[in-house]
Amino acid sequence: MSAPSPTPARRTHLLYLHGFRSSPRSAKAQRMARWAADHRPDLVFAAPQLPPSPREAMALVDTLIRDWPRDTMAVMGSSLGGFYATWVAQRTGARTALLNPAVDPARDLAHYIGKQTCWQNPEEHFFFRPEFVGELVALSAGELAHPDRIMAVIAKGDEVLDWREMQARYARCRIKLLEGSDHGLANFDDHLDELTAFLGL
Repeated sequence: MSAPSPTPARRTHLLYLHGFRSSPRSAKAQRMARWAADHRPDLVFAAPQLPPSPREAMALVDTLIRDWPRDTMAVMGSSLGGFYATWVAQRTGARTALLNPAVDPARDLAHYIGKQTCWQNPEEHFFFRPEFVGELVALSAGELAHPDRIMAVIAKGDEVLDWREMQARYARCRIKLLEGSDHGLANFDDHLDELTAFLGL
């Protein structure tokens, strides 16, 4: 076990990464945008629209955070965005909050190859291509380098992902295990204070 990290410095930047078939218009992304505006108007907040290609999505993130200070940035990711946030955490060492994070999206999303719609607007379409599965495999983070800097909120009531798999993957991290709830964390507001405190916001 690694030694506990010191109390985090006050964050200056926050990156929010949405999940599969989602967007910056998701309820949690919008809630974090409002929270930042209300509580930390000085905070640089970014919730980019991620392209369907995992390789392109992480290239976009790399460009976005290239000049962000590593010691005062934080990351939050939901579902597939949690998988991506873990990749960012490995590369930056940033404080990271995961919301029902996908553990093996290459396996899970292999069943979704083809035309997909956006949850927030069914009129918006994109294609999840077969090669994207290999791109997800390439982004697998391996053993966590800084588990003490990661917090995961995991709902036993998640109807999409297996909470046991999430718990096992992030066993060395701080875990808030919810007895019920759902994949979208309808009770997200109940956890905001704890999440923002952990991130040092």
